[in-house]
Amino acid sequence: MFQLDGKVAVVTGAGSGIGEAIAALFARQGARVAVLDVDEAAGQRTVETIRGAGGRAQAWACDVRLASQVRSVFDAVAGALGSVDILVNNAGIPHVGSLESTTEADFDRIYQVNVKGVFLCAQAAISQMLHKGTGVILNVASIISLIGIPDRFAYAMSKGAVLTMTMSIAVDYMKKVRCNCICPARVHTPFVDRYLAQNYPGREPEMFQKLSVYQPMGRMGNPEEVAYLALYLCSDESSFITGQAFPIDGGVLVT
Repeated sequence: MFQLDGKVAVVTGAGSGIGEAIAALFARQGARVAVLDVDEAAGQRTVETIRGAGGRAQAWACDVRLASQVRSVFDAVAGALGSVDILVNNAGIPHVGSLESTTEADFDRIYQVNVKGVFLCAQAAISQMLHKGTGVILNVASIISLIGIPDRFAYAMSKGAVLTMTMSIAVDYMKKVRCNCICPARVHTPFVDRYLAQNYPGREPEMFQKLSVYQPMGRMGNPEEVAYLALYLCSDESSFITGQAFPIDGGVLVT
């Protein structure tokens, strides 16, 4: 069960955190993985880890905001690994701020990566999938797509768009391509550690605990837990599921 043998999987933002965990797990399950990240060195480190464990992967530097670069990279993936069977749209950036404190530049920056990037990568993948007659797109949204969280105006906007793009893709390509999204609450990634060091120097343990207990289970998730949900939704075992949002939230939605 949950094998991806013979599949070509593209994972964006796979240089660290959730994307890295998804790429590594998919490779362990037999996929040929295209590791995309704006940080070429980070992407290459993920590939080296995968290859060290006996998996197959190749890295490409990709800025998901740039249409010409996205198209070029997806063409290169098809030439090197084969046409795309699975796309995981994981690349994204955060922002803290309310409507009043969010600048136009902040808003545009979040939109370019978190919304336009998902659009461009899905658009580049869909033509390859339709040519094969099948495929899976999995978008990484957020629990914030489903509930309100203070001081996350622009980020909430972007992840809400990811949720509705997911449903639109599912409806438009119902007979050939499945599309779902996952909605994590807080997950302990390198970003969290950097955020705490930059914004709460000397108070990192205190603030880490505060962020952790937001989840009723009393801790953050870890990237591997998200990766296992991604594996299910991209495997043939979930072949009757499309257009859905899957929270992975440590109990946030039930309290």
